[in-house]
Amino acid sequence: MKTKFTSGERRMLSLACAVPVLAALIVPAGAMHIMEGYLPPLHAIGWGVVCLPFLAWSVIAIRRVAAEHRKAILLLAMMGAYAFVLSALKLPSVSGSSSHPTGTGLGAVLFGAPPMAVLGIIVLLFQALLLAHGGLTTLGANTFSMAIAGPFVSAGVYALLRKWKVNRLVAVGVACALGDLFTYVVTSVQLAWGHPGEAGFAASLVEFLGVFAVTQIPLAIVEGILSAIVVMLLTAYAKPELREIGFIDKEAKAA
Repeated sequence: MKTKFTSGERRMLSLACAVPVLAALIVPAGAMHIMEGYLPPLHAIGWGVVCLPFLAWSVIAIRRVAAEHRKAILLLAMMGAYAFVLSALKLPSVSGSSSHPTGTGLGAVLFGAPPMAVLGIIVLLFQALLLAHGGLTTLGANTFSMAIAGPFVSAGVYALLRKWKVNRLVAVGVACALGDLFTYVVTSVQLAWGHPGEAGFAASLVEFLGVFAVTQIPLAIVEGILSAIVVMLLTAYAKPELREIGFIDKEAKAA
């Protein structure tokens, strides 16, 4: 059966495609996730293996969204574009990596954490190939930190805060900010484990966390505020899609 889109859906699809392409053309590629070749080979392979079950889970989750929530497919694509743009905005931080918003927390809040694994690895793959941002050998490590660990924290924190009757926008902001921060906790663990130095893993971890904190805490706060603003806009202009995935209904019951 041929799928027909309304004019509004076609505009959303065009924007979802145009935003990452435009970002690829205009965003400087001077800063990176964990860069190509920076992790020892066994670490790089190990993180890739750890990601496999989450990616399989993610494929199943995305297929369920496509089958059960047709109107939300374009919104899910927009979440991928949102993650692409935010994670391409960087401030140099620790040697071998950088600080930047992740953008994956918002998608986890709306759709749950599993779909973000596939969206995240696509974002990271395009950035590695088009922007020299990150790398293919470190794709597994970057995927685990940004597209798996962070989204699960964001989804969990959001669910917990809403259970405690916290205001929806506040819950979105806090969840996305903490998901961003946890991404960099995991990245620090990956870097410290791969390069413990003479002082050992613990000392290296403290050093990485300390340097990241200078730039990442303000960035996480900004991402949280921006994510809350995006939810406000989606509530105003994409209500059918939010209703399709049950976000509005769930929020009404939880309020």
